[in-house]
Amino acid sequence: MQNDKLKSYLSLHLIVFIWGFTAILGALITINAEALVWYRMLLAGIFLGSFIVFKKESFRVPIKAFFKLIFVGLLIALHWIFFFRAIHVSNVSITLSIFSLGAFFASLLEPIFFGRKVLWYEVFFGLIIIAGLALIMQVEIQYLNGMYYALASIILGVLFTLMNGKLIADHEPSVITFYEFGAGVFFISIYFLFQGKFTADFFELSLNNWLLILLLASVCTAYAFTASVKVMRKLTPYTVMLTTNLEPVYGIILAYFILGGKEKMSTEFYIGAIIIVITVILNGVFKHYKKDDKV
Repeated sequence: MQNDKLKSYLSLHLIVFIWGFTAILGALITINAEALVWYRMLLAGIFLGSFIVFKKESFRVPIKAFFKLIFVGLLIALHWIFFFRAIHVSNVSITLSIFSLGAFFASLLEPIFFGRKVLWYEVFFGLIIIAGLALIMQVEIQYLNGMYYALASIILGVLFTLMNGKLIADHEPSVITFYEFGAGVFFISIYFLFQGKFTADFFELSLNNWLLILLLASVCTAYAFTASVKVMRKLTPYTVMLTTNLEPVYGIILAYFILGGKEKMSTEFYIGAIIIVITVILNGVFKHYKKDDKV
């Protein structure tokens, strides 16, 4: 059991590293956020559908669960649209740093979803993360619009993470994710049809954009998203959300080396990032210590 949890925790860190790279791809792909999310979810859904057929798994889900998956798919689509918009109007570093608020929102909402009491240390660690975020934001006020988009994105991210935390008890992660992505494509397609955006130009992408979108849809979405749902069987949604606070650290480091000097931030920014990393480590140690006390 302990080895399974350790493997899940290490897998989660690999997933978070991949998510950090997702932000880099979002900055490099030169189409708008809505189109990017449409292509991402469509191609990832195709990859997942092929995987399910290959594994000979069943696509069947109860009708009640189906409608829940449709709703979660809408949340995921909106989450990603706001995420990429935030990157486009600010930068990768600002967008990812806002994501550190996710742990605090999760600590408040998880007890409502799972019917358990609020744990004081989860709120405490969440507040420390907010302090680190405040330090980061202190000198970056010019990116306010990007912060708003990123904040909306992380709130939606917390909501669908908590809902998936309940859905995985009875369904395969790949099947859950397949329907959620399909729902996202459906809702965005309806929006595009009403807006008249499905034109010939919409489907004319450069080779570079196609390659980056394929990488985004396969490794950074189909694999990473399904694997993240799977590790939630061993880890709590709060632990998942708190660990994703390493995404800003991974993403900011990658952005600095891949995107260049425009991603170089202030000293306060990097101090705040260190606070976030230390908080993630302390949370893991504290949870382990509390479990040992119960043995």
